[in-house]
Amino acid sequence: MYRKVESTPSSPENFELPFEGHLSVDNRWVIMASLVPWSEFEGEYAKNFAEEMGAPALPFRMALGALIIKEKLGISDRETVEQIKENPYLQYFIGQNKYSNEAPFDTSLLVKFRERITASLVNEINQKMVEEAIKKKRMNQKRKK
Repeated sequence: MYRKVESTPSSPENFELPFEGHLSVDNRWVIMASLVPWSEFEGEYAKNFAEEMGAPALPFRMALGALIIKEKLGISDRETVEQIKENPYLQYFIGQNKYSNEAPFDTSLLVKFRERITASLVNEINQKMVEEAIKKKRMNQKRKK
């Protein structure tokens, strides 16, 4: 079962850290999180689940975010979960609102994420991310003029 989470993505300034700091808006994971069209492709992911049966699925942002982290860092499933557990920027990237010292999901779920988020969907998302990055770059260049 998939239940859409009705939460507005929090800004990096609102991410709760245990040591009262703030995430840097210049961090690569914060920047990338702003480029990924999370809500645009959530419906595709939700189609993989029955509406009323089964345990609720983890959010699309968590699933896709974990796969992006794994591929970008070139690490194993187990190491992906460990990196997320240890890094507040990665926790922000997968949609968490505050730092947690606990693993957000079991390593075995990465297999399920890969089954549900197809290569063609990832390619579409990548294309949208590139378009968004180009658009933001152009906007920044116009502001500087």
